[in-house]
Amino acid sequence: MPGIHNLARTEAVERARLLSEVTYRVTLDLTDGAGAPSEGTTFSSRSEIRFRCAEPGAATFVEITAQTLRSATLNGVALDLSGYDSTKGLAVPGLAAENELVVEADCTYSTSGQGLHRALDPVDGEVYLYSQFETNDAQRVFACFDQPDLKARHTFVVTVPKHWRVVSNSPVADVTERDADKVVTFAEGATMSTYVTAVCAGPYHEVRDEHDGIDLGVYCRKSLAEHLDADDILTITKQGFDFYHGQFGMRYPLPKYDQLLVPEYNAGAMENFGCITISEEHYLFRSQVTNFEYEQRANTILHELAHMWFGDLVTMRWWDDLWLNESFAEWASHWCNAEATRFSDAWTTFLALRKRWGYGQDQLPTTHPVYTDIPDVETVEVNFDGITYAKGASILKQIVAYVGRDAFVAGLRAYFPKHAWGNATFDDLLGALEEASGRELREYASRWLTTAQVNTLRPQITRDGENYGTVAVLQEAPKDYPTLRTHRLAIGLYDLDNGKLVRRKRVELDVSGERTEVAELAGEPAADVLLINDDDLTYAKIRLDERSLATIVEHVSDFADSLPRGLVWAAAQDMLRDAELPARQFVRMVAAGIGSETDVNLVTILARTARQAVNLYADPAWQDEGRALLARTFDAALRSAEPGSGRQLAFAQEYAALARSDADLAVLKGWLAGEGVPDGLTVDTDLRWHLLHSLVALGVYGSAEIDAELARDNTASGQRQASVARAALPDAASKAEIWTKITTDTSLPNWLQRAMLQGFWHSAQLELLAPYRDRYFADVAGVAERFDGEVAQVFAIMGYPSLLVDDATVAATDSWLAGEHPAPVRRLVAEGKDGVERALRARACDTAAR
Repeated sequence: MPGIHNLARTEAVERARLLSEVTYRVTLDLTDGAGAPSEGTTFSSRSEIRFRCAEPGAATFVEITAQTLRSATLNGVALDLSGYDSTKGLAVPGLAAENELVVEADCTYSTSGQGLHRALDPVDGEVYLYSQFETNDAQRVFACFDQPDLKARHTFVVTVPKHWRVVSNSPVADVTERDADKVVTFAEGATMSTYVTAVCAGPYHEVRDEHDGIDLGVYCRKSLAEHLDADDILTITKQGFDFYHGQFGMRYPLPKYDQLLVPEYNAGAMENFGCITISEEHYLFRSQVTNFEYEQRANTILHELAHMWFGDLVTMRWWDDLWLNESFAEWASHWCNAEATRFSDAWTTFLALRKRWGYGQDQLPTTHPVYTDIPDVETVEVNFDGITYAKGASILKQIVAYVGRDAFVAGLRAYFPKHAWGNATFDDLLGALEEASGRELREYASRWLTTAQVNTLRPQITRDGENYGTVAVLQEAPKDYPTLRTHRLAIGLYDLDNGKLVRRKRVELDVSGERTEVAELAGEPAADVLLINDDDLTYAKIRLDERSLATIVEHVSDFADSLPRGLVWAAAQDMLRDAELPARQFVRMVAAGIGSETDVNLVTILARTARQAVNLYADPAWQDEGRALLARTFDAALRSAEPGSGRQLAFAQEYAALARSDADLAVLKGWLAGEGVPDGLTVDTDLRWHLLHSLVALGVYGSAEIDAELARDNTASGQRQASVARAALPDAASKAEIWTKITTDTSLPNWLQRAMLQGFWHSAQLELLAPYRDRYFADVAGVAERFDGEVAQVFAIMGYPSLLVDDATVAATDSWLAGEHPAPVRRLVAEGKDGVERALRARACDTAAR
């Protein structure tokens, strides 16, 4: 596929200075893509762009990434195409005050999830198309000024087979049927940035509804229609609209809101204005799932809905404010989920899952401030990370606590109408919040947004008999990132009362500097647990005093609410990662407490963390014992859980992932055969694949069993799961063949590459996989050069030999990093090395605890 232009900020600033009042009419003929992938690789694209120029006679350029650029005219005069290079854009000299640029091209269908992606459904042979344009991939489909601050109105005209549906940002204005196809013309859309425009086409199954005057649609592939629980998706969507309308004080501005569950998606979802695309792999459930998956889907739905105001209606001027775009949606979705849907514990999930992502990313050697200088688009593409999303959302959550919720909402209600249909910066938002709250925020925000890494907060306690003498909070910062920040937080005192940990007192205060004394707690009866950052208001790692730690080891499941349980588990996870808590002690804590944990989100996250602790952080001599302990724990828990419950399913999945002994593997074989299945546990399609993956990786089953399972489930999902299983085969020849495909076959679809990498590395195959340490470092730079960006990033992350926890992996990484490589791939490789070094320190800690 041709390369795309890496737009520099300086280019964008100059072009935005010159151009204004842009409109597009984009005509696409997608009929050549209606057959099998081999039957057509390009589509016809015609772009008619009208715009004003502030300096007649000046020159600019337009992005267009085409297989063939057929023609281009400016104000009726043909442009010279001889110097066209998709990585530089098409030069457009001699501008007039009023201009019409017409570009005709043949563009390439994508299999990487960027541009206009084409997927073939193996069930019925139908083709499905959807666009993905963030950050600058609209140019893969039509000629455009591909930057967020050149907003425009767009009209799409799309030719497709008669039985297809076409969905875009605006409603359909006209359909003209012809002999073999039809032409669908959409109404001119609202003003928006190119990266949130969208075109989706194919024989999609459609469900329609209406709410509060807004036309709603939910779509999926027709072969999956029986699994589409549109009612639940629409319920969450309607609750989101009601909540955001009430809080933001400004209605959603478009007449319709469509959500399409699409195949082979790289991310979770994308906020195309009024035309949301969502990953069917993650959020269309073919089999039983737990409340964890339902809550994650609800959060994603509400995240994209929040973007309709923050991102689409009001858009960042340049990608250095990407963090605010994503952080706001991340914060707002959890706020809405907790207050307007059935997922009232959403802030616990935010703490346990999303915020842990932020903490982990922020402690890497490649950490960066939330607000980052972005000189060009390539720089931002690796910043869709835990800092941009979760740390930024945590800072917004703290700003809400700092200024007060009412003032924060009042600021938003002033901000949205002032900047609607335009572009704004974080400074604009701060101004609105300062005016509403009367508090100075710029210095406060600067300490949080322009500095990196995370602080640690520890209690310092003296006792006077059974009472506290003094209580203070000590703040620490890493040596290389010495910033001490102001934290708005709460401290909770919890006492054991009839076997339950009940909060007796809560004190809210600002913590700043190295030591902050909490005068309100002097003379207070000492609590069984003193919890810093109660209610999780600030972004910081916390530690517990000796009495509190001793209490939670025995009573972690006895907090009445899930949030304090999540906080103390988070503290234990931090100590594990920081080599302050031996892995075996953490695993034993999980084994002791997880059976009585009622929140399936915490069950899921803790079980996964405990498995990671065994595989990465435990002394290798203890790993078998640790796995066996967890397997026994999860086996007992699933058999005592309520039959058919989400907790039972979560424990069954983790038991299968940990199975190593002959007895455990025999149990998995029995479940697949319908024998010995615990009461209430449904061994449905997805659980069957989960069981098979473990049996294949351990060498119990092989290619014949994979083929048989695929015959039962010959769907797109089944093909993906079979590819995971084949990559997990413990066979040297098979591993070599798969590695070669992953690293050399540029026609490999994004979903297949990801599935192969998912199955390739397995903790039971370390000796077999050892040669792929050197293979990775020999191949990673070439993959980055030959493959599209998303695919190359996936390989850099998932292909890294993170399971080979030894000095040889560190040395091999250092040797590779000593060479000259592009900054994005260097960053991802360096992050892999940090994970291995962290694991080595944790193993040393665990070994010392023997």
